[in-house]
Amino acid sequence: MLAQLNSGSTELGIPVLVASLVLVGLSLALAHWLRLGVSREIVVAAMRAAVQLLVVGFVLTALFASAWATRAAVVWICVMVAVAAFVIGRRAKAPSRALYAVAGGMVAFTTVMSLIVIFASGVFEVSPVAMVVMAGITIGNAMPSAVQGVNLAVAANRDGRDQLEAMLSLGMNRAQIVRFMAPTPARNTLVPQIERTKVVGLIALPGAMTGLLLAGVDPVDAVLIQILVMYLVLGATALCSIVTVAAVSRSAITDGLVLAGWVTSAEN
Repeated sequence: MLAQLNSGSTELGIPVLVASLVLVGLSLALAHWLRLGVSREIVVAAMRAAVQLLVVGFVLTALFASAWATRAAVVWICVMVAVAAFVIGRRAKAPSRALYAVAGGMVAFTTVMSLIVIFASGVFEVSPVAMVVMAGITIGNAMPSAVQGVNLAVAANRDGRDQLEAMLSLGMNRAQIVRFMAPTPARNTLVPQIERTKVVGLIALPGAMTGLLLAGVDPVDAVLIQILVMYLVLGATALCSIVTVAAVSRSAITDGLVLAGWVTSAEN
């Protein structure tokens, strides 16, 4: 079956694709019955994902076949980082553009560091395919953490306005206030990734590992590669979460040690 799919048979691929929608169809039926109001979102998400992946597939096919594949891969990664920063700007409720820059910068930094570790370790040879795939894995995990970190930190500082005022009245400086306000939203942002990491191999088999196994790679080698990827993803997620939460918490206090306007104003 897999061999036939890999041969590019659209006659077999389309029925399989349709069959894979069975769970989506059941979800839509239940959502409609319970009047959840998310049926349209589910359909749009499924269609949008299919269109985006097909477009990416055609673009990557042309990219990897070109004489400038490596340079094109670098450009593609830069585009992915830029899109991630744009998405952060749309989804995160940051009070200033500077915080969007911090979040986007952390996504770029963790992506570059992940690529350096992967290629310097010799796990993968430097190639356009490996560059795009590993960058995509890192960005795909770091971006949601940055968004959630910003949103949770903004909410924590607005809800904790009385605490902020009390700490300022006690003469605490910015660094002390950040160390007090940041832990809870940072911890809450990190929990999902930590929990996913805890159950790897017991409940869930991660994508990189399953892909390697299906490609015929030795199971132990596949596991070792997955451990490397898993550690990089965990580190990237943690860095994005902690840095963005700390940046938001720091911005809650002005240089004059008074509450920033976004803390005291109503949320837009």
